[in-house]
Amino acid sequence: MNKYFHIFLTAACLATAPAAGAATVLDVRESLHDNAIIYPESFETDVQRMQHDWYLRRYAAIDSAADRSPDTPVTDEELIRRLQAIPTTIEMPYNSVVRSYIDMYTQRRRQLVENMLGLSHYYMPIFEEALDRYDMPMELKYLPVIESALNPTAVSRVGATGLWQFMLPTATGQGLEVNTLVDERRDPYKATDAAVRYLKQLHATYGDWSLAIAAYNCGPGNVNKALRRLGSGAGKKDFWAIYPFLPAETRGYVPAFIAATYVMNYYGKHNISPALARRPMVVDSVHVCRRVHFEQIADVMGISLDELRTLNPQYRKDVIPGHIKPYPLVLPSLQAYAFVANEDSIVAHNAAKYATREVVEPATGAAVKGSDASGEYIDETTVKYHKVRKGETLSSIARRYGVTTAALRSTNKLGRKSGVRVGQSLKIVTTTRRYVPKAPAPDTTRQIEPAPLDTLQPGPIVIEADTAASTQAAAEATPQAAQVARAMASSPKSEAPKPKAESKSSGSKQAAGTSASKASSRASNHTVQKGDNLYRISKQYGVSVADLRAANGLKNDNLQIGQKLKIPAKSTSSRNNRKK
Repeated sequence: MNKYFHIFLTAACLATAPAAGAATVLDVRESLHDNAIIYPESFETDVQRMQHDWYLRRYAAIDSAADRSPDTPVTDEELIRRLQAIPTTIEMPYNSVVRSYIDMYTQRRRQLVENMLGLSHYYMPIFEEALDRYDMPMELKYLPVIESALNPTAVSRVGATGLWQFMLPTATGQGLEVNTLVDERRDPYKATDAAVRYLKQLHATYGDWSLAIAAYNCGPGNVNKALRRLGSGAGKKDFWAIYPFLPAETRGYVPAFIAATYVMNYYGKHNISPALARRPMVVDSVHVCRRVHFEQIADVMGISLDELRTLNPQYRKDVIPGHIKPYPLVLPSLQAYAFVANEDSIVAHNAAKYATREVVEPATGAAVKGSDASGEYIDETTVKYHKVRKGETLSSIARRYGVTTAALRSTNKLGRKSGVRVGQSLKIVTTTRRYVPKAPAPDTTRQIEPAPLDTLQPGPIVIEADTAASTQAAAEATPQAAQVARAMASSPKSEAPKPKAESKSSGSKQAAGTSASKASSRASNHTVQKGDNLYRISKQYGVSVADLRAANGLKNDNLQIGQKLKIPAKSTSSRNNRKK
């Protein structure tokens, strides 16, 4: 026979037995045995990792010798007496299942209890205030002990999140906001308020705190199913009556709650040294109405990122989206005033890095993906040095500079398990990629033209100034003209000597004119090539620049490669001038 079914039969028989001198369900809950106990996930909390919590490191002092203190053996009678001495509204019965949870806390998970006692200095006042506001039993403040081990960022295997381990549908049903940037299940204040309201609703539904606590863990549907299986004639309907019909994880939930309540009140009787508060932590909250990043606050106000994350665990990406609606920011009380006074400076700090664009116009051309004809990407390496401040870790420094912890360890020759110490100087090597466009090619379509030789009048050549344009014009004319230009450049405003071989030069001009005449008779159009200009084309076809402009309706001398030009016929005046 199934042992859980055997438990149920025993409970049913006892519940229906005669009232006079007969056993009751209370006897069952005090004599219950279950060898298939499933402990909550909070018992699996890594206490070593837990001690890296910013609050425990900054505000709590843990006795390193506490683990060496042995537990004091306690009889069942003494445990029952102590449980009944706790002033509670909720029943605290004792049985072997409750004893197994007490032993787990006081023997095998002693260090976990120490850490939770240290964290309770900060979180318990938040729980007590909400419970008092709704007139609820104060002992419910111990539920987060078994739910999350007082870790506001805890996430279970099934997705329950926060101190009170809300599932997403339950959280949104209680008005908590959950999105990419904000998860109010992690907000100690808002999640506590929602949890207390939810417990009040469950108690109003069942009229029994043990059923309400069970429904908080496994959902009202499972509790209702267990009650239906129990039937209507089973006497008092509470957690212990439906124990065998509940999911395995929930069967240990109420016993774990009783054990947590016991150990948080009697830890001293078991030689457990709590993590004591070294100094009080007074906090205050301000409303942020603009989008701001934790790094902006940390840089301007000198607050560590770990501190901001510990006090404000609801912001999943270190971003407060205050531009959407006002959001709370919890800070140490004195720094809360400093934030209000410096809010403009904080928002303006590195604004370009953290700002989001409201309007973006798409690019008009193809995106550059790598090196090409128009430019290339180059990698620039920057070396910085960072002095470790109090509260910083290797991971927080890596996030600040946009590098990996592995890169930091490699650059600074740190071991895999090595940490950083305050005042240590770390070398930070960052690499950024920048696109560098190439310089534009020179414009070859626009060139300086010398005056045409056929428009020059006979007489002495006088050089007014040694300019690049006049030297180029002389160089592109006949060799004799170039020789004259060089001679006159050395003696400004002097009379140029006449060329000796004038007849030979005249013959050359006539020959050139004849060849140009033949060329003009062969072609009436010209396609502009690279390096062409109006002067060169006019010389090629034996026409004047003015005629070329007039024939093609050009307003300036700019030409484009591939442009078609109409070549006009030689004018009579042009031919007569050449004959002279």
